[in-house]
Amino acid sequence: METKQEIRHHISPALLTAYAAGTLPEAFSLVVAAHLSMCDACRAEAESLDGVGGVLMDDLAGVGMEASALDAVMARIEAAPADAPAERAPIRVSGGVLPGPVRDYIGGDLEAVKWKSVGMGVKQAVLKTSDKASARLLYIPAGAAMPEHSHRGMELTLVLSGAFEDESDRFGPGDVEIADDEVDHTPVADVGADCICLAATEGKLRFKSWLPRLAQPFVGI
Repeated sequence: METKQEIRHHISPALLTAYAAGTLPEAFSLVVAAHLSMCDACRAEAESLDGVGGVLMDDLAGVGMEASALDAVMARIEAAPADAPAERAPIRVSGGVLPGPVRDYIGGDLEAVKWKSVGMGVKQAVLKTSDKASARLLYIPAGAAMPEHSHRGMELTLVLSGAFEDESDRFGPGDVEIADDEVDHTPVADVGADCICLAATEGKLRFKSWLPRLAQPFVGI
């Protein structure tokens, strides 16, 4: 029986707190939820934060409300778009390659993913989220490298299968790399297996070479 690989790179406490509070953009919330479905330790910590929030709510003093307050709230609910996405993605453990939260967005496992080539064997599938940040699945062939790049804001990259290595460390299934505008790296997939990742970014990547920059408007990375 295959031994489950230890997860060494986790979601930061600040991101877990923001996730528990429901303040993360939808794309980042999806990455956190996917990681929590794969990581027992972070899931337990997130549940603890939910419990603390519940206790704090119970301890708050009541505030008097006008008689028309309920009618006003109901009117706002009815006026909201029916398909407005929730910023906080739910946690659901799945037995497939894709974690439960990602399967919910795709409508199935890997066979349901609509990949698009971005060159050099690398493929992506952009997921529909709010416009505050973008989320995409990335497929990197074994041994292949992403072009050297930095970032315009925060980027979360969760490994779903396979592994990659960059200048900072190696990242396997369940690991999350947290990068920002100070990180300059070249992720390379392990030679033993193709690497599939879920990535969320605040802005476009900053590629170092001219060819990826030329293709950037067409692939949207």
